[in-house]
Amino acid sequence: MNDLCADIGYNSMTKYGEQLCGDHIDIVEDEENEITTLVLADGLGSGVKANILSTLTAKIISTMMAQGLGIDDCVETIAETLPVCSVRGVAYSTFTIIRLLQNSAAEIIQYDNPDVILIRDGKNYEFPKTTRTIRDKTILFSHVNLQENDVLVAMSDGCIHAGVGTELNFGWERKDIIPFLETFYHVGFTAKTLNTILLDECYKLYGGQPGDDTTALTIKIRKRVPMNLLIGPPSNREDCDKMMSLFFSKEGKHIVCGGTTSTIAANFLGKELKPELLSSDPDVPPTAEIEGVDLVTEGVITINKVLAYAKDYLKDNESYSYWCYKDDGASKMARLLFEEATDINFFVGRAVNPAHQNPALPINFNIKMQLVEELTECLKQMGKKIKVSYF
Repeated sequence: MNDLCADIGYNSMTKYGEQLCGDHIDIVEDEENEITTLVLADGLGSGVKANILSTLTAKIISTMMAQGLGIDDCVETIAETLPVCSVRGVAYSTFTIIRLLQNSAAEIIQYDNPDVILIRDGKNYEFPKTTRTIRDKTILFSHVNLQENDVLVAMSDGCIHAGVGTELNFGWERKDIIPFLETFYHVGFTAKTLNTILLDECYKLYGGQPGDDTTALTIKIRKRVPMNLLIGPPSNREDCDKMMSLFFSKEGKHIVCGGTTSTIAANFLGKELKPELLSSDPDVPPTAEIEGVDLVTEGVITINKVLAYAKDYLKDNESYSYWCYKDDGASKMARLLFEEATDINFFVGRAVNPAHQNPALPINFNIKMQLVEELTECLKQMGKKIKVSYF
């Protein structure tokens, strides 16, 4: 196993006036062989029919390829399976397939979607392609060796059609999208944020009314970055030293959440706990400092705020503009967990905080456990590798 991982972000905009998006993305991971298969399918037309076509196409291809079957079998199956459009007399969905092999190489298979863009060292890199004809369909094949900080962007044709007849005569062509992406390469944005920026620009060019289903899938190759988060003291007080020893022995940055927990951590390290008096966000309790700890925050309220940011991050990422620069505990934690970390170890104490047993307070032990479970699930959906240890 190498130290590279794939940061993946994707989203879609539905054609104005339609209820369902005609594009679909499917991702299948083979953890044992370290292979990730990503499929972006664009169904013919728009609305319900296109949604069915793209969903079936993405599911068939991702499932079959994840099982080791070839593209010939996939195309044959799609041709035999998809319903025929009564208007156009054809049944197909365009598609882009990216298979990541241990995150160090990519097999890229493309049919009728805009060509995948690869930004390397801040510049566009046109990788070689070979052509094959399968069932009268011209399909492009590529094999690319990947390196750290490579950015791959796959799109449906809604991206290159943005602005047709309004802002731009011929749409936002691929040759124009490339320098736009190059501009943001060195900023260090995550794949999700880069993807959001790209789709936001498409939305603007469409004048807020997308004329086509528009989807983008962004992959950023980066080194693994471990992170460790500790919340709550152990249920057995005698396990404090064991819990702290395991926590601080882990590689990577360390986040400590909760007043009692931070006191135990400070005592274990033999360092002073220095609480801050004010927070830059009135809805988030102040942070503290302990030498040897990267971030010290309050517990449940801060975690709840981070969870809200995580849920939004997985949807439209609208709250990014709030937490991307603020100095409060929740914003700092969001940046560490969402943008910096790739592998996160949670150390969760099961002790019941007596202060939380006051019936006048909206906090109890079960809520704390639920917050941790929901947050870890959101982080898994972001592609993070999560391990939770309870004490």
